[in-house]
Amino acid sequence: MTDTATRHRFPAWTRLLFGTTSSGSGLDVALLAVRIALAWIFIYYGAAKLFGAFPGDGPHGIHQTALFMSKTAHLRPGKFFAVVGGLIELGGGLAMAVGFCTRLAGLALFGDMVLATITVSWATGINSTSNPPGYQLNLAVAALAVATALAGAGRFSIDALIARSVDQRRRVESLKGDSADTRPA
Repeated sequence: MTDTATRHRFPAWTRLLFGTTSSGSGLDVALLAVRIALAWIFIYYGAAKLFGAFPGDGPHGIHQTALFMSKTAHLRPGKFFAVVGGLIELGGGLAMAVGFCTRLAGLALFGDMVLATITVSWATGINSTSNPPGYQLNLAVAALAVATALAGAGRFSIDALIARSVDQRRRVESLKGDSADTRPA
């Protein structure tokens, strides 16, 4: 059955509800939404670790984060892991926000969440209200980070601009090479 025949047989709402597309503007918008959510989460936590921004109930600033890393997460030296964690989260969040090196940032953020789950929240379970909380947020954010690492940033990103620029240069160089081959000797 052709795609056109399928379109005429099913109403538009069924395609909207059950349609699957592997590319196109819908995927680009979804990737943008995922990147924005990841950016906000990781910029928030990274800036809190590094600069004490966004006061709340967690460790804030390098000193408090270093104490948390060494005592609660059992990562020593605590200051080293506080700085590395903060840089991965803040840098990865900023990279996600603009869509720059998104695959690499997604992998780094995934690793950050795996480490956080193993060292801090695994022992409390998936839905714990104790301190530290359960690993449900770590799990969800890690899955989104892997999705961006696998799918890339989408059309609305610096990565896409770079890819288009590189592709355009290759086409120009290819055309120059073709015209040089056709000149008489």
